Amino acid sequence: MTTDLSIPATDYSETNEHADILDARAYGFWIYLMSDLVLFSAIFATHAVLARSYAGGPTGKDLFDLSYTFGETLVLLFSSTTCGLAMLAVHAGKRGRVLGWLLVTFLLGAGFIAMEISEFSGMIQNGYGPDTSAFLSAFFTLVGTHGAHVTFGLVWMAVMCGQIAAKGLTRPVRSRLMRFSMFWHFLDIVWIGIFTFVYLMGVM
Repeated sequence: MTTDLSIPATDYSETNEHADILDARAYGFWIYLMSDLVLFSAIFATHAVLARSYAGGPTGKDLFDLSYTFGETLVLLFSSTTCGLAMLAVHAGKRGRVLGWLLVTFLLGAGFIAMEISEFSGMIQNGYGPDTSAFLSAFFTLVGTHGAHVTFGLVWMAVMCGQIAAKGLTRPVRSRLMRFSMFWHFLDIVWIGIFTFVYLMGVM
């Protein structure tokens, strides 16, 4: 009597097909990140051209509070660290830890957005909105676009927490978490560029 330990052809084919779908989605997400990089590069270039077009209005030195912006930067960088800890928990298969670190990441990201909204509203209340000068128009566009991406990331994170709670750390969920992690770290890199070239150079 012999025992057939081979995997049925249909199951093997379905497994390969599923893996191919996940690989295609990962590749497509890389293309998306590259297109987003082109978008931010274009806005950075626009800001560089208009950075001295004050139209008699305030300059970056008049408007920017580096200590406040540095606080924003620390909040976002800490959120990147907690996101990395969540991914370590994913690889360890610890669903509770994943949810816990994602919650901390969400709170830090929400804190960053709250600080950014406070900065924007303070400028606008003082009469320094995006219509004041080309410089401020470029500033609000660049920083606002980054903030919109962070807000989208928060929504994505909330959805992922729901999927983890309902389905556990299945292979598709792990794949989505990996793509989310790439997106979140990408936003941190973009913010470092904003902090350096917009805020630091803006007060010089």
